[in-house]
Amino acid sequence: MMRWQNWLAAWRASRSHAATGFVSQPEPRSIGLFARGKQLTTGNFLFAGQLIEAPGTLLWDVPATAPEFWVEAHGFGWLDDLAAVGDPIARARAQDWTWGWIARYGKGRGPGWIPDLTGRRLIRWINHAIFLMNGRSSADTQIYFKALSAQTMFLSRRWRASAPGLPRFEALTGLIYAGLALTGMERVVAPAIAALAAECEAEIDVHGGLPTRNPEELLDAFTLLTWAAQALGQAGQAVPPAHRAAIERIAPTLRSLRHADGALARFHGGGRGMEGRLDHALAASGVRTAPGSGPAMGFLRLSGGRTSIIIDAADPPGGRAGASAHASTLAFEMTSGRRPVIVNCGSGAPFGAEWHRAGRATPSHSTLSVEGYSSSRLNRGTPEIMADRAHVTQTRPTETAEGHALRLAHDGWVATHGLTHSRLLILSHDGRHLGGQEELRAISPIDRARLAAAMARKAEAKIRFSIRFHLHPDVDAAIDLGGNAVSLALKSGEIWIFRHSGAQGLSVEPSVYLEKGRLNPRAAKQIVLSGHVAEFDAVIGWTLAKAQDTPLAIRDLERDELPILA
Repeated sequence: MMRWQNWLAAWRASRSHAATGFVSQPEPRSIGLFARGKQLTTGNFLFAGQLIEAPGTLLWDVPATAPEFWVEAHGFGWLDDLAAVGDPIARARAQDWTWGWIARYGKGRGPGWIPDLTGRRLIRWINHAIFLMNGRSSADTQIYFKALSAQTMFLSRRWRASAPGLPRFEALTGLIYAGLALTGMERVVAPAIAALAAECEAEIDVHGGLPTRNPEELLDAFTLLTWAAQALGQAGQAVPPAHRAAIERIAPTLRSLRHADGALARFHGGGRGMEGRLDHALAASGVRTAPGSGPAMGFLRLSGGRTSIIIDAADPPGGRAGASAHASTLAFEMTSGRRPVIVNCGSGAPFGAEWHRAGRATPSHSTLSVEGYSSSRLNRGTPEIMADRAHVTQTRPTETAEGHALRLAHDGWVATHGLTHSRLLILSHDGRHLGGQEELRAISPIDRARLAAAMARKAEAKIRFSIRFHLHPDVDAAIDLGGNAVSLALKSGEIWIFRHSGAQGLSVEPSVYLEKGRLNPRAAKQIVLSGHVAEFDAVIGWTLAKAQDTPLAIRDLERDELPILA
């Protein structure tokens, strides 16, 4: 039904009056990757984690069958990458694929006629209009503007069919962009401005967060709101108070979610974000508010010296917002200078359903797991959401003589094993020492009865657990000090030493790093502390500290290249 309604609206829009030009010369705001653009010019199509090698082939003739591939293709995000290259070959590809899309899909056919993809596509077409129209005939220019007009009218009729949150932000921002830029489209602007302001009030909470708790998605929404505000300002129109207030709430939250290397924390399906994009978006917003000391979209931050730590300190999102939520309660990531050290595995969605499910499980995060159980469990429906969610029962940040301290606890294993997990993290003021303590306890008599029943089902009467510290692929890890420690060497030259007390086992095991824009998961390592609950509790201590001979400051000049096809 939805597809038919979209087709009907697109067909009607294709018969509407066409714009004849731009009200003002558009300026590109979206940023692409030069390396990815070069790959596209050679016929290597890498969309949604799938590579199709088809040199000399029109994009729309590529033999790909996965729906995710075509969603990305019809969104025209690749236009940013070709514009980043900007040479005649890249421009020819961009023009051929754009006019090819118009010829094949311009009257409402194909998977691209949904509101959020149409908004994404409109933004790119307008951002890169000069790049696209350079050298084209007047007839081609008329075709281009007619296609822009049809998509604008389609959006004006169908934006309400987009899902709340990021999809609707995309649809409405695209509508505002087009309404302001195209001649004769002024009538669609006022309703879109009002709708976007209402969406800001509904979806951006008082602390500047989204219901999904996905940091990268928050950055995407923030970028769209900033673009819309800039377009309104340049057109001499006022930005509604609700719209501006949302930008001002989000900016300090994103600063709290920013690691020392400028990248985002990777939680609940989000990635690190393209290099420099977060800082660029914050600068473009004009909001200078510093990060707060309290929770930011449910995350807490510790920082000292060149070290940043970001911890998932709230319940996983549920319902519609939990379709990509992870069982990452109390997990943390740590970055030293420009180098990620402790990470989560990340979203496996680009690598298929099995990887997506595996990436959401607690063992894929840098925290404790009990007998392979995730702290929150997925339902059996479609989509799979977190139905049995861990609840954070304690959040206590304090300042001590040793540094910044944070004690957290959650009840994710109370129902299954009667156990509450608490985690204490202490980061020294200079950022050179991180101390941790993990506790599993059966607190109440009911909890102890549950634990006893769980133990009775085990041949050894022991509940086993593992504490995992996933390492970034660039970290070189080796068992040291006769098996009692792990040394971590960073590309910057820093050496960190991991030690523990109270664990029955210490090992360095294989792990994976699930990174968007790659064909396959990257091989990595993880430190694993193992133990068991023999009575009613278990306590494990650990430390991660820079080696004493590591300098206070290091000139980290080695560049990170982007191996697109790795």
